[in-house]
Amino acid sequence: QVQLVESGGGLVQAGGSLRLSCAASGRGFSLNVVGWYRQTPGEQRELVALITNGGMTTYADSVKGRFTISRGNAKNTVYLQMNSLKPEDTAVYYCYGRYLSAYWGQGTQVTVSS
Repeated sequence: QVQLVESGGGLVQAGGSLRLSCAASGRGFSLNVVGWYRQTPGEQRELVALITNGGMTTYADSVKGRFTISRGNAKNTVYLQMNSLKPEDTAVYYCYGRYLSAYWGQGTQVTVSS
């Protein structure tokens, strides 16, 4: 079993920065892929960024050049550095991990004011 716990969300003005963290416990070191999704009310959860064990990254077009995903040395922590934030980045951000099954964190709210 894997447990994912996010932290680092909050309220920020447009143009500002936030750094999200996700700590994996249990068999977190076994996760092949980790990353972040986000969701706004009434919308489907959408991919933000993913990173594999080998360090390959994938980003949504809407965040390319502004967000950076990285993984801690122990492979059980994943970060999302978010710069140049826009009001449309406002959402609940969920940590995601995959090892045989998909795992989700409880979500952390990010609110960007204009």
